[in-house]
Amino acid sequence: MRYDPVKDRLGRIFGRHPLLQRLFFALLHLIFLRSWYVRRALRRIFDRWPADRPVRVLDAGTGFGQYAYYIARRYPRAEVVGVDLKTDYLEQARRFVARTPVAGRVRFAQDDLTRLQTEGPFDLILSVDVLEHIEDDRAVLRNFARVLRPGGYVIINTPSDQGGSDVQAPGQQSFIEEHVREGYSRELLEARLREAGLEPVESHYSYGPFGSLAWRLLIKYPMLALNRTALTYLLLPVYYLVVLPVGLVLNALDLARENRTGTGLIVVARKPEG
Repeated sequence: MRYDPVKDRLGRIFGRHPLLQRLFFALLHLIFLRSWYVRRALRRIFDRWPADRPVRVLDAGTGFGQYAYYIARRYPRAEVVGVDLKTDYLEQARRFVARTPVAGRVRFAQDDLTRLQTEGPFDLILSVDVLEHIEDDRAVLRNFARVLRPGGYVIINTPSDQGGSDVQAPGQQSFIEEHVREGYSRELLEARLREAGLEPVESHYSYGPFGSLAWRLLIKYPMLALNRTALTYLLLPVYYLVVLPVGLVLNALDLARENRTGTGLIVVARKPEG
């Protein structure tokens, strides 16, 4: 399935007004389980630092900019740089942030993560569902290590190879055609990070039985319907009115348990000091 065209249309619809954009970001954080895991990881890392310490963050593959905006709003000591290849996404993110109180602490720039030009050092790098889109993932991780301050952290969220991208059998096409790989095993991603000079300190499978069901209800089925007919845009509010409470409970259950396996993977790594 072509995922980006649907995502682009939704972005344009909600990008027409700052209030709609805020609603869009709130919905993304609510229905996507990955955001629940990412926000928990962010909270744990920020809690390790003194409350008055400035923190410079790179949102690598910022997309619509929802994480850059969230970090700046949630953590007033954070300065965020969001980079992406898509100029239309970046321009929409700039227009939105410019009208918010965090405008002075967030900036956006076009950059290629395999040839990263944005200058560090950064205390924290966030990469949410990006590596599976990039063939040369080793170059990306080397660049992360290069611009990260010693003692700084990287948070990576990506599909796993345990059914990530909705791949259930060898050779099956990914649910999202834009992916260049279906996902990573925990061992492979940790090995790639160590190869780049980063030490994994925490890793979890996400989207276990509860989260995978929530993903189908909240993301997969609506996206498939949106691909088939524009009428779905009118029916979605009714659909989510029924399904959303169930999906949120499933998301909470997934976050609360330690999944032995799952279709998602979140890894936190640290650059050694010295």
